[in-house]
Amino acid sequence: MPTLTARFIRHAESAANAGAVTADPVSIPLTPHGHDQAQSISAPFAAAPDLIVCSPFLRVQQPAAPTLAHFVAVPVETWPVQEFTYLAPARCAHTTGEQRKPWVAQYWDTADPLAVDGAGAESFAAFMWRVSSRVDRLGELPLVSVALFGHGQFMQAVRWSIAHRPQIIGAEAMRAFRAFDVAHPIANATGFEATCDASIWALK
Repeated sequence: MPTLTARFIRHAESAANAGAVTADPVSIPLTPHGHDQAQSISAPFAAAPDLIVCSPFLRVQQPAAPTLAHFVAVPVETWPVQEFTYLAPARCAHTTGEQRKPWVAQYWDTADPLAVDGAGAESFAAFMWRVSSRVDRLGELPLVSVALFGHGQFMQAVRWSIAHRPQIIGAEAMRAFRAFDVAHPIANATGFEATCDASIWALK
C-alpha cells in the first residue's frame, strides 16, 4: 500500500458560524463571506488529489463546489463525515448559537458518552465510532492523496484520535476531547494534513 496523504478541509463560514438563526444542521448555508472563502480553497493544491470526499451537509457541499470544478476529472464521493449533532435538531430549530450555549455547556459538563439528546442526535460514543470507521476506511484506500471536505468537530476528533489514540471512550475521554477542541480550533476554510503508512496515522 502506498503512503496516503489526506488533506482535511473545514467548510467556509456558514450562517451558524456568523451567529444567524438556523433551521436544521443539514441545510445551513454559507454566508457571502463563506462563498468568497470557498473560491480560494483549491489554491493550495499543488496537484489534483486522487479522490475528493465530501460531507452530505450543505455547508460543505457549497464550499467544495469550486474545488470540484477545478478538478473535474477527480472522482468525488459523499461519506458520512458530517458534523457531530449532539443536540436534538427539533429543539434547536430556529435558534442561534448564542441561544444554544446553555444546552451546549450542559451537554459537555455532564460528559455522558452514551447520552442521546433526542431524535436526530448522536451520542459521543457513536460519533467517535463514526470518526474511527471513516479514518479506517481512508487508510485502506490504495491511493496517494485524498482531500476530505468536512466539519470542525469531526476534523478535531480525527486530529485528537491520531494524537492521543484513546483506548476507552468514556467520560474522561469526552472531557479530554472537549478541552482539545476548545483549545485548538480549526478556522473556517482551513484544515490540516495527516499521513497513513501501513495503517499507522500521523499528523503532518
